[in-house]
Amino acid sequence: MTAHVPDPADAPASAPAGPQRRPWGERLASLASGSVVRVILVVVGVLWLLPTAGLLVSSFRDPRDIASTGWWEALTDPGQWSFSNYDSLLGNEKFTGSVWTTVAITLPATALVVVVGALAAYAFAWMDFPGRDWVFLVVVGLLVVPIQVALIPVARLFNTLGIFETTAGVVLFHSAFGLPFAIFLLRNFFAEIPRELLEAARLDGAGELRLFFRVVLPLGGPAIAALAIFQFMWVWNDMLVALIFADAGSPPMTVALQQEMRQFGSNFDVLAPGAFLTMLIPLAIFFAFQRQFVSGVMAGAVK
Repeated sequence: MTAHVPDPADAPASAPAGPQRRPWGERLASLASGSVVRVILVVVGVLWLLPTAGLLVSSFRDPRDIASTGWWEALTDPGQWSFSNYDSLLGNEKFTGSVWTTVAITLPATALVVVVGALAAYAFAWMDFPGRDWVFLVVVGLLVVPIQVALIPVARLFNTLGIFETTAGVVLFHSAFGLPFAIFLLRNFFAEIPRELLEAARLDGAGELRLFFRVVLPLGGPAIAALAIFQFMWVWNDMLVALIFADAGSPPMTVALQQEMRQFGSNFDVLAPGAFLTMLIPLAIFFAFQRQFVSGVMAGAVK
């Protein structure tokens, strides 16, 4: 008796496969790339910019018009536009002096954080020394220390050192609290540089400083640019630290505008042009270096 060998041809035909559903993540991504989401993003962007547009228009209006009608009325009435607010503000010596005070605080605080942070980040990424990882963990832990906790102890320390209510004190405060983030950001970026590239430079006789300036800095340009923009905007727009540590006789712009406020903030003719002038330089710097900023922010994700 011979065993029956089933013929593949006798097997029942399999049912046709139905349409397979795409994963929800893929469907969500395809939806996000659609025109609907683009329209929503444009609407959100316009709504986000409306207060800034209102501030700009109000800065060119007479105080009586500001008090009586909304800022959008000036769009249909060209007679409401005037430069008198800017003339009176720029004629205020206290405000113009506060601009130079802000520059004298922001530029050194940004330069110190970038230079010291880059050097420390290179040391943590590529130099071996005892306790390197533990020290880096301490630096990362400093990221969670809020500024408000350190205001009173640092104020007492600065008063003992004789730098309380001085520009140098404000610069040192901003530099100290900006360094942990700078070291953390740049160290992670520098650590992604290929080791073979650094070893080849060392074989050519490059020392640590030459290696840092000739190899690491050019490769880390996008991350350094992003860090500089972050630090610049943080220091430029700061009010809390400046209100406590800056000299009351020559305050930065944020404190000077706060001192110009009358009861109930009725002097909007001063605050509107002052606030818009305060925004101009950070906006100009951001748009001038936006390509480097985006490259620096995306560098870690790309790598």
